[in-house]
Amino acid sequence: MKKAPQLPDLPFHAWTDTRLTLHLILQIIGKSRLKLTARKNHWWYITLYVTSRGFGTHSIPINDGQDSIDIEFDILKKEVVILCSTGTVMTISLESSPDIAAFYKQYMDALASLGLRPQFVAKPFDMGVEEPFEQLTMYHHYDWNFIHRFWKLMRWNNAIFKEFSGRFYGKTCPVQIYWHHLDLTVTRFSGKKLPKMDESARILEKDTYSHEQISFGFWAGDDNLQEPMYYSYTYPSPEGIDKEILQPEAAKWAESNGSPMALLRYEDVKNADNPAEAVLDFLESAYQAGAKHAGWNMEELKVPDIKQL
Repeated sequence: MKKAPQLPDLPFHAWTDTRLTLHLILQIIGKSRLKLTARKNHWWYITLYVTSRGFGTHSIPINDGQDSIDIEFDILKKEVVILCSTGTVMTISLESSPDIAAFYKQYMDALASLGLRPQFVAKPFDMGVEEPFEQLTMYHHYDWNFIHRFWKLMRWNNAIFKEFSGRFYGKTCPVQIYWHHLDLTVTRFSGKKLPKMDESARILEKDTYSHEQISFGFWAGDDNLQEPMYYSYTYPSPEGIDKEILQPEAAKWAESNGSPMALLRYEDVKNADNPAEAVLDFLESAYQAGAKHAGWNMEELKVPDIKQL
């Protein structure tokens, strides 16, 4: 019998300061990618990815596509590294626990030395922090034990989400990290375009929710939900979706912004006999619920076993 993975403990309150410091650094890196990368639908051009060394941007074209850079939060070396196709390597060490203001200056100076000056809004986005990055001296916490735990869990989730993503023939986003809420996500689309949102909606929502979708994710928790959690929601939310039974048994429906959201506690996954199966069952049952009530052609969109081709 295949042995279940030893998944790490990730208690919400035990690494709050470290999580916020990590989140802020990833927002700075993500905002850089936003301004340096050509636009792609649904904000897919701003996201970050789980890498073999930490979290990074993957390749960003620069100099009219003649060169490229990769920006990575390298957890193994405790540094943020900027790799350029020219051979230049620039690093900002995190071993001395720099505050965000100091990190931000070093980071922007490093980009400027490459001729890159991304003009983004230089303050945190939707984190409840109003000061600009250059003034954030209160965030300087690096508990590397918890950073490693989070990264280990995100690597595992990344693999599970990629397996789930491969079961669907329709339009699907990459498995990616939205630095907005620091959640790992994958989204499936039916192909149906939705009516344009009214002018009161933020540009974020207008592009994110331009088409019918079912989204799946994992996040480490926030002030509203103070524990790590898997989630799924269908947009627009169809009537009756929350009457469907979710798997595993520990999963439940909860109201979120006036609509049902499927939730599964990480703690229940960690304690399951087969954690990977528990997550895959959750993702599949949430998809089945949303697709059924939204009228998707599930059979046509299903990827068959390769032996059935």
